[in-house]
Amino acid sequence: MRLMDRPIATSSRLNEVRYDIRGPLSRRARELEAAGETITRLNIGNPGLFGFRVPAHLRQAIADALPASEAYGHQQGLLAAREAIAVVQRAQGSARVDAERVFLGNGVSELIDLSIRAIVNPGDEVLVPAPDYPLWTAATFLNGGTPVHYPCPAAADHLPDPERMAALITPRTRAIVLINPNNPTGAVYPRPILEAIVALAARHGLILLSDEIYDSVLYDDARFVPLAPLAGDVPCISYGGLSKVHLACGYRVGWMTVSGADARVRELLMALDLLASMRLCANVPAQWAIQPALEGPSAIAGLTAPGGRLHEARAALCRRVAASEFLQMVAPRAALYAFPGVDPDRLPGFDDEAFALELLERENVLLVPGSSFNVPYRTHFRVTLLPEPAVIDEVFGRIERTLQAIAERGHARRHVA
Repeated sequence: MRLMDRPIATSSRLNEVRYDIRGPLSRRARELEAAGETITRLNIGNPGLFGFRVPAHLRQAIADALPASEAYGHQQGLLAAREAIAVVQRAQGSARVDAERVFLGNGVSELIDLSIRAIVNPGDEVLVPAPDYPLWTAATFLNGGTPVHYPCPAAADHLPDPERMAALITPRTRAIVLINPNNPTGAVYPRPILEAIVALAARHGLILLSDEIYDSVLYDDARFVPLAPLAGDVPCISYGGLSKVHLACGYRVGWMTVSGADARVRELLMALDLLASMRLCANVPAQWAIQPALEGPSAIAGLTAPGGRLHEARAALCRRVAASEFLQMVAPRAALYAFPGVDPDRLPGFDDEAFALELLERENVLLVPGSSFNVPYRTHFRVTLLPEPAVIDEVFGRIERTLQAIAERGHARRHVA
């Protein structure tokens, strides 16, 4: 083949990257929709697609500020927005956080990549939970690092074990990632576990990366404990944004705050400022929504309280799983997802990807296989809690039918054998 005819080679780093939330199954769903099918999408936590609306005062703030949004902004973001974020952080107990330690980005996704790039050298290791939000693993690979997954199994209520984490630390370890409240499991980490992880970071000179984008999406008696105040002098980057708590995914507004002793984070702040400058600035218009979002009424509290739509959707899902012949689950205590699994005794040899494809083809339901979240088992799947409770109830009837068909095929094969 002539050189001019060869396909363009892509980066070998992509060989280790998965993002099945928008991957092959989602593409197949679009094909089915193009053919006239109606697909029930449980694969992504996108409130705007399920009838949730951004609070009117946030939309108005952006509209009012459009004339002031036509030039590049500061590389770290609008000062008033950063100051509002710093006020919240200080109220939580992060005494050292001020506007100079806050960076705004085009969603937390951009800031995850930027911060990993700032701290990881080729071959460095980053401890990442399993299951994880897969961008954390992908960003580590793409920036030359090696993700090392610490298990958060259902048997432990999807909580990490600091002792098992300690056994994974090597001289190449640079950082510990926490996702709290957790996506995909809905777990909320208690203070003693967080304190033990901070002690690990302090002992080994590591930086903490705490993804807290769901910090106010809490059910029943769940309580969120921010990591930065516990970390104190230990360097910590905390991530938040408008996408989930303020129902504004399309605005692409995220932020990260850097806490820790001045001497320990000085070079990190300079590196983050350099990387932020290279992308010029984050989307300016949507930044004007940050201050009114943080200072105004909560957009999420009524939805997660008893009687609220998210609370009732979660209750409907928990009822259906409890009544299922095949499913089991640690009930989510926070966030917008649940992570059910099958009983391996009822469905031996279950494969989450094959199940997800069959469910899509048979029942027009799209969900995400659990193995997409970087776990070694193939028995789970993730669904979002955003649909109406009645939709959740009906969809889990379709899920049960598909699981029954899989069980009957397995029984027939065993009988023939």
